Amino acid sequence: MDDDMNRTMRAFRLDGRVAVITGAGSGLGREAARVFAEAGASLVLVDIDTDGMERTAVLCNDAAATIETVDISDRGAVDDLADRVIAAAGRLDAWINCAGIGYMHPLFATDAERAAKVVAVNMMGAFWCCAAAGRVMRERGGGAIVNISSGGGSAPVPGVSIYGMTKAGVNSLTWTSAAELGPYGIRVNAVAPGWIETPMSSLMYRDERGEVDPARRQALIDHMEQVSPLGIIGEPADIAYALLYFASDAARFITGQVLNVTGGAAHG
Repeated sequence: MDDDMNRTMRAFRLDGRVAVITGAGSGLGREAARVFAEAGASLVLVDIDTDGMERTAVLCNDAAATIETVDISDRGAVDDLADRVIAAAGRLDAWINCAGIGYMHPLFATDAERAAKVVAVNMMGAFWCCAAAGRVMRERGGGAIVNISSGGGSAPVPGVSIYGMTKAGVNSLTWTSAAELGPYGIRVNAVAPGWIETPMSSLMYRDERGEVDPARRQALIDHMEQVSPLGIIGEPADIAYALLYFASDAARFITGQVLNVTGGAAHG
């Protein structure tokens, strides 16, 4: 029994492995870093928010954590990052794409410059990261790539058309990359969260001055609890555990999947 238990525990461990986590300066990326550190991984934290990553590194306790200030919408910077990871660590086992930005506006009020930035980070940034990770993992016999999608990537959420469009693109990228990279031993999956309270999701209850409106916040939480069959809202750890599963050997026979972590709600 003890041997069976140890085998099960080991399947979820990342001891001796190197994981890149983008968007690690806050929100889901920060929580993913904490969970991956507890699972034994050495971390490469990636974000444009250096101060945020330093705070994340503190949460990772004694785990080895390297900070890389990189804009993932810059293809050259992402390629250079992948090469630096290999040069420093000699391996790359998991690449977790948590970086993203939000944008809430109806179709007819969408700002072109802001929309282009959301596409550049959420969709093309994920694309460049998958390409860079796939390139170096292919040379070393495999690995795991996990993307953050959204419930809004497969169901309509009024007011977030640009954001939802980019996450639908991430779903397609996940499926295609899994098929293309599978022969090299590289698994590609995605986690599609429902509404999780993070700095980015707080845009939904901030006023015109950018301040939290407590009444709007509570109304949103009440609504999200009502649409979930479980009657609860998710926490960042719920997403981080799903990311860990896909990155670990427990998911060695799973690729090309988009896992909805929404509490049973029909959309994000």
